[in-house]
Amino acid sequence: MITPKSGRERHDHDRRRLNVVILAVFALLVLIFVILPLAGMAIAWVIWTAVIGIFLGALGRLIVPGPQRIGAMATIACGLVGSLAGGVIGQSAGLHRLATLLVEIGIAAVAVALWSGTHRRPVRGRGHRGIIDV
Repeated sequence: MITPKSGRERHDHDRRRLNVVILAVFALLVLIFVILPLAGMAIAWVIWTAVIGIFLGALGRLIVPGPQRIGAMATIACGLVGSLAGGVIGQSAGLHRLATLLVEIGIAAVAVALWSGTHRRPVRGRGHRGIIDV
């Protein structure tokens, strides 16, 4: 048989329920105003780095002398490596944006040179070129 709760027990139960609701609202506000904006900034940073990586990979290929027999995806990967590593080095060294950009391009060029030196593709006939290959 269930006995009815006294006024004090009911008050304590309501107080605990209120504390749980307040904690849930606080956790929701932290999620909305702290975690989601930080995640959005991180996603935007990754997208921006990928776009910059495409251009830095192309510049890296222009700097390295001779033909580089690597594809477009390898060029983008080298640009991403240059962008990420150069950005970290430039920011940690306290360089200005232009100097950081030059470091990023230099690292992308080194990555292109290393990739083309270690991952050689067979040379195809002169008349046959890939769609994206440069």
